[in-house]
Amino acid sequence: MFIRQDEIRPDDRYYWVTANENGSFSKTPKTLEDREESDENGNPMYVKVLGEVDGKPAMVDSTERLITKGLKSNHIAQVKHNTNMTLAQTDWYVIRKVERNVDIPADVATYRAAVIAWATATEASITAVTTVEELKAINLGVSI
Repeated sequence: MFIRQDEIRPDDRYYWVTANENGSFSKTPKTLEDREESDENGNPMYVKVLGEVDGKPAMVDSTERLITKGLKSNHIAQVKHNTNMTLAQTDWYVIRKVERNVDIPADVATYRAAVIAWATATEASITAVTTVEELKAINLGVSI
């Protein structure tokens, strides 16, 4: 098998990608929504935990359903992470305000509000998408 040099590989973050015999690629979009997993018979699957069977340690089902996160959940988690990392740089102003009642400078408060507004709007945009192509168009980096 060879890979054609003129063929651009689809983005693995959004697609399951297969290289074809002729050097081209096939792509299948990954799932947007979270999915509760079921076994081959359609029975619900549960998160396994260490328990006991016949007095011996064994992995047993918990009461928590096994859920595979979709692209939307993963992207929202990335937005939250990026937002938290961005806000962490100015968190000390908030701590100082709570501990010693020293006012947060107006420019810092404005900046933090803008970061939070961006995150809220971006999460709403992610939630609203219905296709992988729409999701790919959303910028996950904090942009103020």
